This record gives sequence, C-alpha cells and structure tokens, in this order.
Amino acid sequence: MDLFAVGEIVKTRGLRGCLKVLSYVETKNNFSKLEFVYIENSFGQKNRFGLRKFDASGKSFFIELESIADAESAKALVGCKVFLPKNMLEQLSDGEYYWQDIIGLDVYNEEGNYLGKIESIFPTGSNDVYVCRGEKKEILLPAIADVIRRIDINNRVMTVRLLEGL
Repeated sequence: MDLFAVGEIVKTRGLRGCLKVLSYVETKNNFSKLEFVYIENSFGQKNRFGLRKFDASGKSFFIELESIADAESAKALVGCKVFLPKNMLEQLSDGEYYWQDIIGLDVYNEEGNYLGKIESIFPTGSNDVYVCRGEKKEILLPAIADVIRRIDINNRVMTVRLLEGL
C-alpha cells in the first residue's frame, strides 16, 4: 500500500490517550471522516490504528486511537509519524506539492550545478523554506517563484535561482 506522511505526533493531551499531531499538510478538510491511520514505530513498521476521534486545530490535529485508552500508552507514540493511504489525500492544483514529494529532490542551479538534496522543509509566516544540504554547506531556499524555478517530481529534480545572500 502506498502511504503518505501527514504529520508527526508531538505530545499527548489529557488522560484518555489523545495525541497532538503536527500536520505536514495544510488542508485537513477531508480528514474529519477518517476511520483509521497508520503510525510508524521506531523500527520503521507501519501499523494500522482505528480512530475514535479526530479534531483539526490550526497547524495541528488531535487524534484518539481505538486501542489507546490512557496517557501512558499514548506517550509511547510521541515522535512517531502518522500516515494515510495516498489515495485519501486531496488532489493539488498545478504547481502545488505535498512536502513528502519535495523532500529528497536533487537541487541544481540554473547553470546545471548540483547543490544538494532537499532534506527538510519548515513553514514560515509567508512561505515554506526548503533546506538543501550539499557536501559542504546547507542552503535555505524560500519557496517563492523567484528562487524555485522548476520542480520535476517525476525525475526528482528541482531547479533554483540563488538570490544574493543565499
């Protein structure tokens, strides 16, 4: 099954095993009808959990799992990633990508020089920032049209224009 990371469990809430998940996706509209999620353990195994409850809240969401009934059991899942089957995610408009599609892309400048790979992404108030790690240094690339010139998901390549100061 093709799974897609939608967030990471960052802490517990309450006594009944509620989990706070930092969301990797902006829209959580279709998540309210979820019946299950997959959670990846520290060994890389993804296990299916039925959902008792789902609540979206800003850049996070809260879930209660059918098999987790107390805070102590929930604590064991802090730090784990939450996955859904890819076919459950919304289709994005042209030019929009899920973070998981971007992470791992090879990055080249417009002259064809290899700069590194996208290692991670972090949101800011106005745009995301892609962290490109090369052999010698890390480059922070704002996800704006002046910098990100082309993304080719099929070939796993991003072409960028480095502005002064990057």
